[in-house]
Amino acid sequence: MLFSVEVDNIKCGGCAHSIESKLSEMDGISQVTVEVEAGLVTFESEDDTPVEAVKGKLSSMGYPEKGSMEGVGAMGAKAKSYVSCAIGKMSQE
Repeated sequence: MLFSVEVDNIKCGGCAHSIESKLSEMDGISQVTVEVEAGLVTFESEDDTPVEAVKGKLSSMGYPEKGSMEGVGAMGAKAKSYVSCAIGKMSQE
């Protein structure tokens, strides 16, 4: 089955690369794609069990589900996303 999650803080290809590589490491997740402009993460899974785990992983990387964080939590997520983005950029080279 194909699932999509709209997330905040995706800024560039570095962010996309980090998301794709980390989610691809998760059990039961395959075919991860990221649409930077739309802030959309799409992946395949045999069932819907890992969807919440994917959302948790994305949030821990600084890419929470769109509209799920406000205030200080949103600022913390944005800071985490900069780190994930930098790692993604460095690992692309």
